[in-house]
Formats: sequence, C-alpha cells, structure tokens
Amino acid sequence: MFRHAFHATSLCVLFLAAVWGLPAYAISKDFNQSYPLQPGGTFELQNVNGTVEVQGWDRDEVEIHAVKTAKQRESDLDRVSIEVDARPDAISVATRYPQNGGVEVAVEYTVHVPHGARLEHLATVNGTLRVAGVDAVEDLHTVNGNIEVFEAGGSVHAHTTNGNVHLELTHLRDKDKNGATAETTNGSLVLAVPSDMQADVEARCLNGNFFSELPITMESTQRPREMHGKLGRGGVPIHLRTVNGGIRLVVLRSTV
Repeated sequence: MFRHAFHATSLCVLFLAAVWGLPAYAISKDFNQSYPLQPGGTFELQNVNGTVEVQGWDRDEVEIHAVKTAKQRESDLDRVSIEVDARPDAISVATRYPQNGGVEVAVEYTVHVPHGARLEHLATVNGTLRVAGVDAVEDLHTVNGNIEVFEAGGSVHAHTTNGNVHLELTHLRDKDKNGATAETTNGSLVLAVPSDMQADVEARCLNGNFFSELPITMESTQRPREMHGKLGRGGVPIHLRTVNGGIRLVVLRSTV
C-alpha cells in the first residue's frame, strides 16, 4: 500500500512540475534585489505557485532572485507583485495576486541568506521548498510539493500534504524546546541526524513502516501504528507523522 501511495504522490508532484514547465510558459520577468540583514536577523517568504530555494552564505545580506512566468498574457506579469518589507533585523517577502484571480502566473525564488539568519517562515502552495546551510530553520509549509532541508538546525516544523519530507539536521539544542516536526499525508519522511543525537522520538505512520539506523530505546504506547522511544538519554522532542508513506530515521553522514 505504501508503494502505491508513494507512486501516486510522485505522479502528482511530477504532474505539477510538468504543467508549469510547458513551453507555453515562455513569458517571464526577473526580479533581483539585495538587502542588508544583521547577524541573527529573521527572514520569511510567502509564495503561491512555484518552488522556493533558500541557501545560506557568508555575507550579511539577503539576495533575492525571482522569476515570474505567465501562461497566457504578458500583462499578467504586472498583476502579480513581489512585496518586500526590509528592516535591518528582519526581511519579509510575499507574492501578491489580484483579488479577483484569473491570473496564471508562477513565481520561482532562489534566495541567499546569512548562515546565521533565522528562517522564521517559508511557504508556498504548489511547489517544493528547499533549504540548505541555514543555522536556524523554523516553519516550512507547502501543500503540493516536497520539503528538503540540508545542513540546517533549529526547531524545524515541516508540513506538506502531497509530497515527501527530507530533513538533514546538524543539531537540535536543548534550548530548541519544540524540537523537530515533519508531517505529510501522502508521502514518505526521512530524518537524518548525528549519531550522538539525544532526543525523544514519536513516529506515526498509518500505511507504511518505520525504520531506524540509530538505536532507539522503545517505550510503550497505547496507539496503534505509533512508536515512542529515546535516542541516547532522550532530550528534545522529534515528531514524525505520515498517513500514506514510510518513515526512516538515519545517521547524518559527512559530505566531506
């Protein structure tokens, strides 16, 4: 059953990518801006249709590259705006569509932020979210698309409906009281953490299997298809939930 659900999810995501990648979407317009952001500052981005990719770098500034692509009319590009609220300690980006709708425009973002920035909120409706090299990641949300996080840390909450979640967390500190949460309805979950991670793990998969490379001290639970256990002595909470898919907890391996 897991195999069939995963296959259906993959087809759904591939279908969306194929639709938005048709040659008819040849009318495009670029957006390129940079804004200073002080150490420890926050960044958030709200999109609707399109992939969002955020990468950490060594500069104390945020660089935003976006491509607006229209399906039918060039005039539609100007009806969809990219609004930026930039302050020295916080930057917020939002894709705005006209209230009366009827505009078929996708916006794809590639953003660079300081490694030490706090990624407070990142969301889209139709598209993948991808984050790499950011020290503090908090809320990630999409509906039709995957969520992928590499070389990150913080109290991560990742939620999608039709898509897979892949989290590679370099650290979860005791002060990250909310720990890490990964949720999907139709898709699989993979969480990679260091081999010495200390955490309390709760995993729930209704139509799928749970597998862990790391030794877990199992605890009793009253709910079917749910697992409770400890990594090491236990510590920050990790919540993993899916309906149609499997869950894998694996060792984070060095990329060097």
